[in-house]
Amino acid sequence: MLDAQCPISNSPWLMLLRKYRVIAVIRAQKKKLARQMAHSVASAGIRLIEITWNTPEAAELIEQLNRELPNCVIGAGTLLNLKQMHQAVRAGAEFLFSPHIDQGIIQAAIRQNLPVIPGALTPTEIVTAWTQGATCVKVFPVQAVGGIGYIKSLQGPLGHIPLIPTGGVTVENAVEFLEAGAIAIGLSSELFPKHLVMSEDWDSITRRTEILLRKIN
Repeated sequence: MLDAQCPISNSPWLMLLRKYRVIAVIRAQKKKLARQMAHSVASAGIRLIEITWNTPEAAELIEQLNRELPNCVIGAGTLLNLKQMHQAVRAGAEFLFSPHIDQGIIQAAIRQNLPVIPGALTPTEIVTAWTQGATCVKVFPVQAVGGIGYIKSLQGPLGHIPLIPTGGVTVENAVEFLEAGAIAIGLSSELFPKHLVMSEDWDSITRRTEILLRKIN
């Protein structure tokens, strides 16, 4: 964690997004694999890491990574309800992603001064999430509605809302999403190809991440 003294409030969170631009989204079938995935991207320079809640032993993994990767900010994703959100917070998650808009999750996160990023797709959903207090809005799955062009088209009416597209962002098109107006991007399977994870080829994942960061920077 970048600041062990207090949770990340909204303004510092937006500053982190503008600085680092990439969130590595980790989803795995085994805790051991997820841990190695996190270490492989952290060694390449990734500083924002999301552990999806449907990863086995997600809470324990978040606690472990907070100890092992002190220069990274570890958050939780795929949070479907308040119970999961509270478990993630107790484990030390410093930001919270959900695939949907849940007013209870948003309000609970606000009370705890934690960044909360619900998922939305249409302009109505995006504005709804924002007016309910979302710190940012995850646009997912962005590729299903036009990808880069969709993010760019949202900037006219909704340019004041910080958007994080996922589900269609790749190493190859990442820069284009940022140029289209996204405050940051989230990558999961595109950063962690299944064959590299299953073969535990962590060096290749690290190199892949380094290529991504060089393109962005």
